[in-house]
Parts: sequence; structure tokens; C-alpha cells
Amino acid sequence: MTVMGGLLWLWWHAKHPAKHSKHKPAAAAVSAASVARPERKKEIKPIVIAPQTTTDFPRPVRDALEAQVALARRAISPGSLDAAIGSQTRAALAAFQRSKNLSETASLDTNTRPVLTLDAPLLTTYTVTTNDLARLQPLGKTWLAKSEQTALDYETILELVAETAHSYPLLIQKLNPDVNWTNVSAGAVLKIPDVSYPEAPDKAAFVVIHLSQKFLEAFDVATNLLLHCPCSIAAKVEKRPVGELHVKDIAFPANYTFDPAVFPESPEAQAIGHKLILPPGPNNPVGVAWISLDKPGYGMHGTPAPEQVGRTESHGCFRLANWDAEYLVKLVWVGLPVEVVP
Repeated sequence: MTVMGGLLWLWWHAKHPAKHSKHKPAAAAVSAASVARPERKKEIKPIVIAPQTTTDFPRPVRDALEAQVALARRAISPGSLDAAIGSQTRAALAAFQRSKNLSETASLDTNTRPVLTLDAPLLTTYTVTTNDLARLQPLGKTWLAKSEQTALDYETILELVAETAHSYPLLIQKLNPDVNWTNVSAGAVLKIPDVSYPEAPDKAAFVVIHLSQKFLEAFDVATNLLLHCPCSIAAKVEKRPVGELHVKDIAFPANYTFDPAVFPESPEAQAIGHKLILPPGPNNPVGVAWISLDKPGYGMHGTPAPEQVGRTESHGCFRLANWDAEYLVKLVWVGLPVEVVP
């Protein structure tokens, strides 16, 4: 399928930021005091979670990470888990409060805390397998190289584990401070947030995308909330379609058609001279799923950079974290109304 070309440009620069040249000064006699000191490795402050057992639950959440996990277990996504109450967690708290008919304060207030309960231990373990290691492969540096890969899969174990746990990689590092992430072997046991969405109870009756607040919500026929998640929207106002759209097609997993005709200014595209099919995978430009809409070139889809969802802007499509796009696939159907509101 062909997706809007501008998405390619944004994805390329997100995955391949410009590198600034470093000019090496000419050799000269210098004093010992002026010799540059070696850069000190930035220390990662670990997060220590006290041991928990199933008999401790259910109970009200006690901190930001517990609130994020409790929300995510209800398919109310606070974005990538980071143990902090940021804008996306506040939006998730507001969605939870609306679903429970609580005062909408978007904070973990005294009315919300007793209702937002944690039903099982916060963390679980993830054991790295040989299959995990076999999946890893570096991303090609060109579109042609990417099209020749067997899959656009994860590059590192940290990336794989973080996405499995709906988390920022830094959070996973903080939970596992003694792990050497450049040399993780099969059998390694890692601590991760225990997050999984509930089984989809039914298909959605409609979806609403809020442009100003950058989130998407799916509801059933009785207007019960099925999914809340952050989404990225178009950078340009004129590229933001307001009104009712409908799901036209669903692809999971999704490949990607790179069309060089969309990029007349690109020497690489013109040198290729023909369309390329990029294979599926979490690092595909549309992530793991593509849900096309009946406005040409528009759709809801995943992303190879989940930490940027809702924080960066797209060329026009509605970009979700891969775990949210995958869950949304279970809820949508061809013809489903998608209302886009300012």
C-alpha cells in the first residue's frame, strides 16, 4: 500500500538524526590542566521496587508508575511508561475519571486513588530467548537496503523488551541497573512492568480522535470506553481532517510501499526509479499495523518510535504506539465511523 510520502521523510529523520562533524584540532603543546578529561558515563539511577505478592492485591495505587500500569491494564494508555506524571498520564487519568463519572481533575487525587486499583504485582519477569536474539537485525541505511531485509524488526534486546512492556527504554534500564545491554544472552531474566491489555470485549461502535489534545478513543455501542491512547497528528493545520471518516481497510502486519515519484527532490529516490516494498516489522514506517481511512492517504498506524507519539507531529496520518495500533486492529472493522474533532 502507498502511504503519504511525507511520513517517510519524518520517519527517516526520526530514525537517522543528522550527525554533526567533530573537528580535531591540530596537535600542539598544551599544559596538563588544559587536557580534556574523559567523558564520564552518565549514571542511571535505579528504581527499586519492594517485593510484592498476590496477597497484597487489589489495593489503591501508591505512585506514578503504579498509576500508569493500572491505567494501561484497563487499555487506558498513558503512553510509554516512565514512572512520571506527565501530560499523557494526566490525559489518561482524565479518561479514567470520565469513565468512572469522577470529577475530571486529570490528577491522582483523593477521589481517584481509591478507585484506580492495582490488581496484581507491579512487575513481572521477562526471559530472553534464542528466538528474541535471532530476530535482531540492524536497519539498512537506505530504502533499497530496507526493502531487501527479511523484516524491519527490532535492532536491540532493549528495544524489544521496552516495547513488550509498553515502556521507555530508560525505565527498563532503571529496573535492571546491572544488565549490560550490549551483551544480553539467552536466558537472561529481566524485570519489566506487568502490562497487558484486556481481551477486547467487543468491536468498537465508533472512534473519536481529539486533535487539540492528541489522543484517540474507541467506544462500544453503549459508549463504554474500550481504548484511550495518545496519537500524533499532522504538523500542518490544513492537513488535519475534521469530520467523520470511515475505516476502509486493515493490514496487520503491514508492509510499506515506497514510491520514489513522491520524492522528486531526493537523489536516492530518483536513483532507485521504481517502487519498493518494505517488509513488515515494528521498525516499518507504519509500525506493525495500518488502518486506512476513506480519505485518500490517511490512516491510523503504528510507529518505529513509540516514545515520540503525541510529542512529534506527522504529515497527516494518526500515529500510535505499536501496542496501541495492534489493540486497535482488534476493535475496528471496515466501515467503522472515525470522528475527528478539533
